[in-house]
Amino acid sequence: MQGFPHHYAVSARAAESGDVTLSAAGLADIASAPPAEFDGPGDRWSPESLLVAAVADCFVLTFRAIARASKLDWLELSCEAGGELDRVERATQFTALSLKATLRVPAGADTEKAERLLHKAEAGCLITNSLKCPVTLDCEVVQGD
Repeated sequence: MQGFPHHYAVSARAAESGDVTLSAAGLADIASAPPAEFDGPGDRWSPESLLVAAVADCFVLTFRAIARASKLDWLELSCEAGGELDRVERATQFTALSLKATLRVPAGADTEKAERLLHKAEAGCLITNSLKCPVTLDCEVVQGD
């Protein structure tokens, strides 16, 4: 890993109507639009879905790094993320984020250690640490090949 601070730059381009094009150097462009809840088409990534996706992605990547450092053998991690958007004191904001993680480990693996590392990953996720709403983690560790 490179030393801190890290810097990230993206750009968003749009006309009066239609998609917003998100771009960053070296990455494929992403088309974005308002979600159906904001009278958008509902069939493209939106700022809301991208934020919730960033939470899930960061959790999985953080777990991967922690599991590697802790020498935990695992087979697969599935994470479903949800976000609740509401109005608070005349401002629209996410008021809650939830993660449901299912970790599959080999038979005979230390499931208590695995669950501990899942919670450590949630606590160490830089995306959720950068947000002000509460985050809950519901996790399950299952053994098997």
